Amino acid sequence: QVQLVESGGGLVQPGGSLRLSCVASGGLFSIYSMGWYRQAPEKAREMVATISGTSSSTKYADSVKGRFTISRDNVKRTVNLQMNSLKPEDTAVYYCTRGDPPRDWGQGTQVSVSS
Repeated sequence: QVQLVESGGGLVQPGGSLRLSCVASGGLFSIYSMGWYRQAPEKAREMVATISGTSSSTKYADSVKGRFTISRDNVKRTVNLQMNSLKPEDTAVYYCTRGDPPRDWGQGTQVSVSS
């Protein structure tokens, strides 16, 4: 059984940056795609970015392309999301996921973008 624990969320001004991290404990890691999803208030949960097990393939939502970068370290069992040029519409709870489609979810970390 895998446990996914996110960190790095917080409050940032528009145009700022944040780096989210997720550590996976238990279960298999390197064979699975990993991802980040988000859910804003009163909106459906949406995919932000995913990365394949070998990091050879990544996918991004159109709304974050060119601003966010997903990466992973299979030795450390971590997956990161570097978020630059943040906008108020990026405000959401961000979830780390394992599998594509996701089969496991973290508890989420709040990202708030506001002046």
